[in-house]
Amino acid sequence: MSLPASPAMALGRMRRILDGKKDMIRLSLQACAHCALCADSCFKFRQSGRDPTYMPSYKMINSIGKIWRTRGHLSDDELEDVRELAWDKCVLCMRCACPVGINIPSLIALARSACRERGVWRWHTTRRNA
Repeated sequence: MSLPASPAMALGRMRRILDGKKDMIRLSLQACAHCALCADSCFKFRQSGRDPTYMPSYKMINSIGKIWRTRGHLSDDELEDVRELAWDKCVLCMRCACPVGINIPSLIALARSACRERGVWRWHTTRRNA
């Protein structure tokens, strides 16, 4: 098991992840028309009672988009918001259908990778049902 990275090292690794996909991120964020046509392809959106925070475009813009705009400089509360979108509100089932052709699952997976560099990941419980 490796030792936890310093905040500066973690931020540097997070930036390398962003820089490696900067063209895809930038183009996708610019191309999103906020049309919400991707929403019906998401079963989590439909099961949530059509809560707009479950729309694939919302999850993309407010996860990788937020990370991109801040270059990874997110507070703990902002990272928690991204974690909730990228893990709790998305199962990466790959069903997102964007009419413009944005690969939403790849961008949400990228947000997950960036978050892991800062020590943020899906919370699992070790408790078993009795």
